[in-house]
Amino acid sequence: MALDEAPPFWWGKANWQAWALSPLAYLYGKGAAKRMAQAPAGQVDVPVICVGNFIAGGAGKTPTAIQLAKFAIKAGLRPGFLSRGYGGGITTTTQVDLAKHNAYDVGDEPLLLAEIAPTVISADRLAGANLLTRLDCNLVIMDDGFQNPQLHKDYSLVVIDSERGIGNGFPMPAGPLRAPLTGQLLKADAILVIGDAPGSDKAVRLAARAAKPVFHAKLRTINKAEWRGQRVIAFAGIANPQKFFTSLAETGAEIVEAIPFGDHHFYSKEETRELLGKAKLRHMPLVTTSKDMVRLKSIHKHQIELAEKSHVLNVELVFEDPATLQRIIRDAIKNSKIRMVKK
Repeated sequence: MALDEAPPFWWGKANWQAWALSPLAYLYGKGAAKRMAQAPAGQVDVPVICVGNFIAGGAGKTPTAIQLAKFAIKAGLRPGFLSRGYGGGITTTTQVDLAKHNAYDVGDEPLLLAEIAPTVISADRLAGANLLTRLDCNLVIMDDGFQNPQLHKDYSLVVIDSERGIGNGFPMPAGPLRAPLTGQLLKADAILVIGDAPGSDKAVRLAARAAKPVFHAKLRTINKAEWRGQRVIAFAGIANPQKFFTSLAETGAEIVEAIPFGDHHFYSKEETRELLGKAKLRHMPLVTTSKDMVRLKSIHKHQIELAEKSHVLNVELVFEDPATLQRIIRDAIKNSKIRMVKK
């Protein structure tokens, strides 16, 4: 099932639809758990931090990976990002080139990552990590890939959105879990809860029982004052568009119309014309997310026009305890050294 087609019943209490699909979910979960339990296919001679999540869809992995890389750079390290490149057409292990590639080539998230540090897309995580080491990176930060057994991970940080949590608790297709939660918790080194809504409470309790550290962070709007009192039209093609609309409203903006699209959505000529038409008719600015913006900066004239006439609500991840980033990187380096000795 595509991420942009996640059914609403995934995010509430398990209903008849979830139970009807539970036999398929059992089989899927069993296979996913077996794959996760496999020994890593290979390793690289630098620390590897994986930023993943328990569920299909967005939880805040990319902002987390970016903050880790920024801290690592300040600490004198040379981090590099490793991404699957979801939604992109390039299927070989490739370094992202901002002057050459667009979202049709490499997906949207790698373009955001490449603004911070060298970024490689690869379905083969081991091959991608090896390329990063050849690019002189001494820390690999994986954006997603927690369930993938190809590459040895020295530290796995699992991100949970506080609103959605783990949904109804079923594996796909009955729910959003990528594998049964118990097995996933065993592979996690720590949990990061983004936001302060109660939807993550169950996962936090289970993590505490499994003796996993639980960190907390919030997304903070950078250009908040820019929107106070403005009447705007908002659009977003991310996993949870409502979260973006809420963040925009909290700046004091009046959202006259909120238009959601599916995750990783590529805007058609008709859709861009409709959005631009709404803005022109109402004399209002269009506001979207940074992920949508990089998807609009592509090869098609109509998308580029929408990008030029849209504004971005910029956000950054702020950790409740500023020492969290240092702790994660320190533990990853320590675990890597232990691994090297055993190698």
